[in-house]
Amino acid sequence: MTAARPALLFLGLAAAGAVAVLTGQAPGEAGAGYVLSFLVLTGVAWRGLVLLAGLKAEAKQVQRLIDLAVPALFGIWIVTLWQAATVGFGVPQVLLPSPGLILLRLASSAGTLAADFRQTFLQAVIIGYLLGCGSGFAVAILADRVPFLARGLLPLGNLASALPIVGVAPIMVMWFGFDWPSKAAVVVIMTFFPMLVNTVAGLAAAGVQERELLRTYAAGYWQSLFALRLPAAMPFVFNALKINSTLALIGAIVAEFFGTPIVGMGFRISTEVGRMNLDMVWAEIVLAAVAGSAFYGLVALAEARVTFWHSSNRQRH
Repeated sequence: MTAARPALLFLGLAAAGAVAVLTGQAPGEAGAGYVLSFLVLTGVAWRGLVLLAGLKAEAKQVQRLIDLAVPALFGIWIVTLWQAATVGFGVPQVLLPSPGLILLRLASSAGTLAADFRQTFLQAVIIGYLLGCGSGFAVAILADRVPFLARGLLPLGNLASALPIVGVAPIMVMWFGFDWPSKAAVVVIMTFFPMLVNTVAGLAAAGVQERELLRTYAAGYWQSLFALRLPAAMPFVFNALKINSTLALIGAIVAEFFGTPIVGMGFRISTEVGRMNLDMVWAEIVLAAVAGSAFYGLVALAEARVTFWHSSNRQRH
C-alpha cells in the first residue's frame, strides 16, 4: 500500500529517534535538549499515527490489522515517554519505576505472577463472574414474567450498587473463609445487579409494532420471549457483560486486601507496597490490566458475533 508509506516513514523516524536519544542520555541528567527532542519526536509519531488511522484498506483483514495497530502503537509510544521521563530525570523507583524495571520484574517473577493470576482471575473472577451474570440474567427473566418482582428488585439493585466493596469484602471473608470463594462472592454481588438491571431494560426494548405482530399470530409469552424480546435485549445484556468484566476483576483484587492465602493479585499488591517493592506492584498492575483488557475484548468479540444484525455493528462495517 503506497498510502501507508508516509505513515510508516513518520513512525520509523520517531522510533529510531527515541532509541537514539534514550541510549545517548545518561540516567538522571536530562536537560532542555532531551525534553525538546522528545517533544519533536512526539509530534512526528503523532503525525504518523494520524496518517495510519486514516488509511482505508479494501481487504477486511488488512483493515482489521490497521485498526489494531493504531492503539497498539499509541500505547507503545506512551510507554516510551514513560521510560524517557523516569530514566532521563532519575525518578526514584519508590515513586514510579521505569517500564524497563517492570518488564524485568515480570520476567524474573513469572512463577509468582502466574500463581497470583490463577488464584485471582481463573478462580475468583471467572467463577464469580459466571455465577453473578448467570443468576442476574435468570432473575431478570423471572422478574419480567412476574411484574411485582421487577418493582421490588430494581430499587434493591440501586441500593446494592452503592454498597462499598471495603464494607462487603470483610463480611464475605467471615462467611466463606479466606480462600477464593469469599472473593468470588464479592464478585457475584458486584456483577448480579448490573446484569439484572440491563436485562430487564433490554427485555422492555422490543418495539410495540413487533409485539403486536406476534400477538396477532397468537404467540405465547415464551414464544415472544425467544423470537423477539431476548434478541432485542442482547445489546443490553452484552453491555452488562462488558461492564462486569472490569468490575469483577476490581472486586476480586480489592477483596483480597481483607484476608486471603499467601497468593493472589490483591495480596501481592498490599504486601509489596509495604515492602516498597514498587516494581512488583506495577508488575501485578500490568498483569491485571492485560487480563482485564483481554477479558473485555473476548466479550466484545462475542458481542460482534451474536449481535451482528444490530445497527451499531453494521455501522462499523
